[in-house]
Amino acid sequence: MLSQETYKKIDRELAKYPADQRQSAVMASLAHAQVELGWLSPETMQEIADYIGMPAIAVQEVATFYNMYNIKPVGKHKITVCTNLPCALSGGERAGQRLKDKLGIDYRDTTADGQFTLIEGECMGACGDAPVMLVNNHRMCSFMSDEKIDALVEELKK
Repeated sequence: MLSQETYKKIDRELAKYPADQRQSAVMASLAHAQVELGWLSPETMQEIADYIGMPAIAVQEVATFYNMYNIKPVGKHKITVCTNLPCALSGGERAGQRLKDKLGIDYRDTTADGQFTLIEGECMGACGDAPVMLVNNHRMCSFMSDEKIDALVEELKK
């Protein structure tokens, strides 16, 4: 299921830890698998568990605990909106509503064309930049006004 290139990345993560602590590389391994496949199916989690040498349920516990892991298919662009209190008080709720209206979906939904998934997220550690969004777990967007939200969506559509 996973490519040789992804296994090489996982091997680099495993090399950072003693042989009896391979499970320490589980988060990075899940992230590499998700970058390749877009989401983490039960079969993918089992494959990682087998490769690392840890129980599959332990891998699943990690993948379901953190919201950065996709345990079901998501759109090409996953936009996570911080709605924790500091962001909510500084426009996070408004920003989320703007995206819902613009994309025609609610949180945890994907657009019919498979391009966008909208997620309500936890604190992203950038409260002073509120409202903040995270695109595909890698790109932080700060001070998201309606104009910046509209521009982001148009950019991602291209």
